[in-house]
Amino acid sequence: MTAPVLGIIGGTGLTQLSNLEVSRRQVVRTPFGEPSGALTFGRIHDREVIFLARHGYGHTIAPHQVNYRANMWALHAEGVQRVVSIASVGGIASGLGPGVLCVPDQIIDYTWGRKSTFFEGPDQPVTHIDFTHPYDERLRQDLLRAARAIGEKIVEGGVYATTQGPRLETAAEINRLERDGATVVGMTGMPEAALARELSLAYATLTVVVNHAAGRGDSVDGISLDDIKAVLQESLGRARRILEKLLEDCVSP
Repeated sequence: MTAPVLGIIGGTGLTQLSNLEVSRRQVVRTPFGEPSGALTFGRIHDREVIFLARHGYGHTIAPHQVNYRANMWALHAEGVQRVVSIASVGGIASGLGPGVLCVPDQIIDYTWGRKSTFFEGPDQPVTHIDFTHPYDERLRQDLLRAARAIGEKIVEGGVYATTQGPRLETAAEINRLERDGATVVGMTGMPEAALARELSLAYATLTVVVNHAAGRGDSVDGISLDDIKAVLQESLGRARRILEKLLEDCVSP
């Protein structure tokens, strides 16, 4: 059986995959406008991959301005069946400090005003999706197995709180998110996950904790953006190795 095409969406700090043998780049037009950039087609371990930088290849698109619908539609239109999102987040729960990798299993949406469905307009029927479990469990388990196979420590499960951005949160807001049950906080988890579900794409997120959330750990008095950059550089290399192992094994078609 032919392995399904894997789409990889790179977040902050991940605008390219160094281990991707690039075959071509292609601009894809969608009914929902322009994606964040051209899709990059290539192979890793002889497995077909399509990569997209969520914030643009020059990191110029803020989280609330990402055209999530165009991004997901473009990947789907080019044959992607499984999508791994790489996202940098702040750690809320104890033990989720800078450098920790996590594969969440739940999400809470605090965003507003984002185009969050393909089914809108006078000619579209009202369409509901089951979102009880927002991430594809099989793909989640594949990511966890890949991490463990290479000896990479990874946290299984967690609740990703998606905030509007682009500013970081206040300490009081993080306290609220913690009371709501969130364990990590980022700005791009929604509506990306819901749109993937509408297109019947298997979707999972590999989060990279780049800082303690506001009011936590060494972020009690403020968050150092320079420290975030340093953590990103090291942690994203580990995330790339997990993706490489995932594609080497290429399980769960």
